[in-house]
Amino acid sequence: MSEFNENEILDTTPENNSDTQTPTVSEPPKKRFSEFIDYVELFVIAVCAVILLFSFVFRTCNVDGDSMNNTLLDKETLIISDFAYTPKRGDIIVFHQTGRVNMPLVKRVIGVGGDTVTVNVNTWEVTVTDKDGNTFTLDEPYVHFQEHKVHILAHKNGGVHTFVVPEGTVFVLGDNRNNSMDSTDTTNVGYVDEDRILGKVLFRISPFSKFGAVK
Repeated sequence: MSEFNENEILDTTPENNSDTQTPTVSEPPKKRFSEFIDYVELFVIAVCAVILLFSFVFRTCNVDGDSMNNTLLDKETLIISDFAYTPKRGDIIVFHQTGRVNMPLVKRVIGVGGDTVTVNVNTWEVTVTDKDGNTFTLDEPYVHFQEHKVHILAHKNGGVHTFVVPEGTVFVLGDNRNNSMDSTDTTNVGYVDEDRILGKVLFRISPFSKFGAVK
């Protein structure tokens, strides 16, 4: 009779067969086609959403001229919106004014309805008195002066002019103050009716190197 050896262990692990391969199961063609259709649907929905946004919420426009230097330069492309928009001082807006200048203009809102705006075209100090009687001088680090340009109003009233902004309108100026056709030009622009505002400038999209919010 042979003795049982406790150190003997029966190897019950099946032999590994190096030639055995796990079969690869490919996706059924119908499943791949279904996934492709899902991607197409998502793409179409995204395109439709963008079209709706740019039809009813956003618009694009191009800067024409130098009146907003150096904040905005000629030929730059902007995104604007008038969705639930109420004009505020300091906003940059695009509007379409009637009269001799029958084209969209881009300017900065200086006064709103009920404000009294005093402009010194010699120093370009701008003072605003609101409808509650509060008076303040605007801090405007963005103002630019084009060399060798003198404003048309510089020789009238000592260069100091006061404008009372009617309700429902805004008073606008270009950042390039002595080379801008704006509300100081009462013949061609004057006060801007709020219903003629196409939108507030939100972003600059070209040139791409300057892409971003506009202030």
